[in-house]
Amino acid sequence: MKPLNVADYRLAAKRRLPRGMFEYIDRGTEDEVGLRGIRSALDTTRLDQHVLNDVSAPDTSAVIFGEKLPLPVIISPTAVAGLVWHDGEVQLARAARAAGIPFCVATQSMTSMEDIAAGAEGANLWFQLYVFEDRGLTRDLLRRAKALGIRNLLFTADTPRSPKKEWNTRNGFGIPIKPSLAGGLDLLTHPRWSLAVMARYVLTTGVPTYAHYPPEYRTSITRAAVWDNVKLARRLTWDDFAQVRREWDGNLILKGVLSPADAERALSLGADGVVVSCHGGRNLDSAPMALDALPKIADAVGGRMTILADSGIRRGSDIVKYIASGADAVLVGRATLYGTAVGGEKGAKGVIDILAEELDHCMAFTGRSRLSEITRDAIWRP
Repeated sequence: MKPLNVADYRLAAKRRLPRGMFEYIDRGTEDEVGLRGIRSALDTTRLDQHVLNDVSAPDTSAVIFGEKLPLPVIISPTAVAGLVWHDGEVQLARAARAAGIPFCVATQSMTSMEDIAAGAEGANLWFQLYVFEDRGLTRDLLRRAKALGIRNLLFTADTPRSPKKEWNTRNGFGIPIKPSLAGGLDLLTHPRWSLAVMARYVLTTGVPTYAHYPPEYRTSITRAAVWDNVKLARRLTWDDFAQVRREWDGNLILKGVLSPADAERALSLGADGVVVSCHGGRNLDSAPMALDALPKIADAVGGRMTILADSGIRRGSDIVKYIASGADAVLVGRATLYGTAVGGEKGAKGVIDILAEELDHCMAFTGRSRLSEITRDAIWRP
């Protein structure tokens, strides 16, 4: 049966992907308090319902950084998109292009931004920046993004350490992928993925690598990076953000903000936007939920910069809840990865279409005909 919702795509992805690969995408960090909290915060938020408004054709479009999008959705940067499906980043970018929404390329993607642009010609590409220890290599990434005409840069600042993901260790799966008996059995019991994805890479372009590393620093995903140059910056400060602001003439968005003070600091340094994010429960397990942090940040900087949000979106109603709490648009990550894992471009587009339909329905049921009508009072207060 054709998947009817994101949960259906998740179950289909779970069947198709090796367990280690699936849980690398699906699970959180440490005790997964944050992962459970994200879903709980969304599920316990109720929406106020109004009737007898003209909702015959709700307008789901949003203007983000001067661009009109048919949906208030950006496909979030994810490092493993290229492993859930062969050329997964290209497939995701094509799905985003078909839906008329942006796709954000990850620093640690398996496919370079240039190859994604060539494989999904005409796609609206953004770029996510992790700062390397070698700031010169970081500047090279900025130059490459500018050369492709990319205008929107997500500066990700909420990963000062590698998160403790115990599930990956138990499954024998992580980056780098280390050979193990458990991992070998996992691949043998998922031959479709092993042949259609990994074997295809091996037979064509070789074992996948982080494509944005300079050739002399690239290692396959089965080997750890041995050069300090391309490790993520351990010392990352506001000075680094200010330096990128000086070097980047497009829109600069700080990703990983949960504090109004940080949002205001970013604004003072010339940020054009922030992404209110608890990293999908994959970093600090005790972080506040993005949905809970969002209203205070919107009160602090709303109207003066663009506010994006992410973490845990599975339904169109989740999008409404984030917008009602102060977001101008949202980033969707895991949901479209599930779709990509199931059917490449077609699967990813299927997930986007489901979210679009559910957003339309939620707006109609709550009596809102435009996104601008989804304000704080759209959240029901007992």
